[in-house]
Amino acid sequence: MSSKKKIGTHEIGLDIGVVLAKYFFKTEYMHYGYWKKGVAINVDNLPQAQEEYANLLLSNIPEGTKTILDVGCGIGTVAEKLLNAGYEVDCVSPSPQLTQYTRNRLGSRSHIYESLYQEAQIPKRYDMVLFSESFQYIPLEEALKKTLSLLNPGGHLLICDFFRKEVQGESPISGGHKLARFYEILPQYPLKTIVDLDITRETAPSLDIMDDILTNVVHPIWNAVAYYMNVNHPAVSKLFVWKNREKIEKAHRKYFTHRTNGTHFQQFKSYRLMVFQQK
Repeated sequence: MSSKKKIGTHEIGLDIGVVLAKYFFKTEYMHYGYWKKGVAINVDNLPQAQEEYANLLLSNIPEGTKTILDVGCGIGTVAEKLLNAGYEVDCVSPSPQLTQYTRNRLGSRSHIYESLYQEAQIPKRYDMVLFSESFQYIPLEEALKKTLSLLNPGGHLLICDFFRKEVQGESPISGGHKLARFYEILPQYPLKTIVDLDITRETAPSLDIMDDILTNVVHPIWNAVAYYMNVNHPAVSKLFVWKNREKIEKAHRKYFTHRTNGTHFQQFKSYRLMVFQQK
């Protein structure tokens, strides 16, 4: 008897994020925004900031690049932009739900490897491998080794993602490889640094948008549901809270105490745009 593969909370979160982004925030990008100086930090400007982020990616693609592998392609929005710019693009997508969005968007224009990157059986080589907020989800050394095996001679690796800084305190924002560790092991691989931009300040306002949504949308809904359950189903509510009290307390600390914001992001994270060339 076959057993269904369990779906992780991260995957569910991504799927929910697609719906929220598309129908409430009028954007189909799933990455942070790049907030230029003078742009007001509000939900209405989020699509513009995310478009600026995508434009920043394209502006840092090395000259001569023709073929690109987009690792962790989300719903294929960046891949579509790359295809429209004239690049040949294939994708890696470990999520069945997100893969379906990407297939609907790209059709036959791109081949999608539905697999974890480190397990993907990819027979081709590429001029560039792109990680747009997906590098953090792959074991560090496995990501570098796999990428080098997929690059054409002299090919490039482009990473646009955040890393953890070595600072005191506990970050309310999870994720990211340790930046110091990344720089420590980088010399072990035949990669020459071409670009290393710190764009933490320009991406951090995306967390202020998130904090605003958590405070003014998610928290009131959470409280309304809790009130309804307490009044109409008190026994079920008490049992649920008792069994999940640690998770509920953790969620409150993380999401409803105004700690998931741009200031804390800049304190604990370093968002980098990096381009490397295979030696």
